Amino acid sequence: MSADWPKVLSAAQSRALDAFALDKLGISGLVLMENAGRGLAELLLAQKPASVAVVAGRGNNGGDGMVIARHLDGSGIPVRILLLAQPDRLSPDCAQNWQIANRSGLQCHIDPQGHQLAAFLRGADWVVDALVGTGLTGPLHAPLDAAVRAINTSGAKIFAVDLPSGLNADTGEPMGDTIRAQLTGTMVSLKPGLLTPSGLAHAGKVAVIGLGLPQMRDNRWLVC
Repeated sequence: MSADWPKVLSAAQSRALDAFALDKLGISGLVLMENAGRGLAELLLAQKPASVAVVAGRGNNGGDGMVIARHLDGSGIPVRILLLAQPDRLSPDCAQNWQIANRSGLQCHIDPQGHQLAAFLRGADWVVDALVGTGLTGPLHAPLDAAVRAINTSGAKIFAVDLPSGLNADTGEPMGDTIRAQLTGTMVSLKPGLLTPSGLAHAGKVAVIGLGLPQMRDNRWLVC
């Protein structure tokens, strides 16, 4: 992360930054997702995981999880993905990475209602929480709420993508069922909620992951 980037970005500012990168800089969402997933995978690899289960939602947070899985697989780590959605309901970039993961021969499971989740998590050393990110505005609903409970009680260590699913990015308050992670990799800058006692209690150790963006030379994008 460049020293020129703000150390803390709200959820709205994070969305504004994504829009700036896409619309003004011309960096595609797939490139941003690849950079995020690679950086997150490197952070998780440093923990020396024995095996990893990725639980992915249908948005870009889930796509980040799929990139993580591919890079872990490339490093020889046993990894599997469970998609808590129908493939035809994924965001475009998430759908692209779901297709890549399947073509790459990764263990990919589709379980929209989460019926297989307990069995899927069994034996995993680490679980990647790639359910939802900063766009969450209210409590998680089925099947995501039950997935959070299953992940929290799985006995595995938990790695949250961007912030723990269920946590309010700005206030750090849990909005119903919320992941309790040992490690969180958050993109570009910290989120305000990760600096609160409640946020830290759910996020565990927090590391900032860069997205390969150039230095910020003005703050015109920071409109929120």
